[in-house]
Amino acid sequence: QVQIVESGGGLVQPGGSLRLSCARSGVIFMSAMGWYRQAPGKQRELVARITSGGSTDYADSVKGRFTISRDNAKNTVYLQMNSLKPEDTAVYYCNVRNYQGLDYWGQGTQVTVSS
Repeated sequence: QVQIVESGGGLVQPGGSLRLSCARSGVIFMSAMGWYRQAPGKQRELVARITSGGSTDYADSVKGRFTISRDNAKNTVYLQMNSLKPEDTAVYYCNVRNYQGLDYWGQGTQVTVSS
């Protein structure tokens, strides 16, 4: 069975950094892996995505601050978050999408940016 495990969330001051990790197990013919976030009262939104071919996409609000990367040998995707702002506070979810458009989700990890 497929398992998605996120880690790395926590409390950080504005301007600080965090690195989120998403480890995947099980057989998935993936088209993309990415990070979504959901703040209270808001819709879940795409933060960053990396395709099977290695191309990346970012939300405009995080460009220049966040970097998505992967380690294929470890079946792991990372999200390096720098220059964090209070607006980045949310639950961050790892997403794996296969070629049929089926999504697999992790349980989420809380990121709180506050002084």
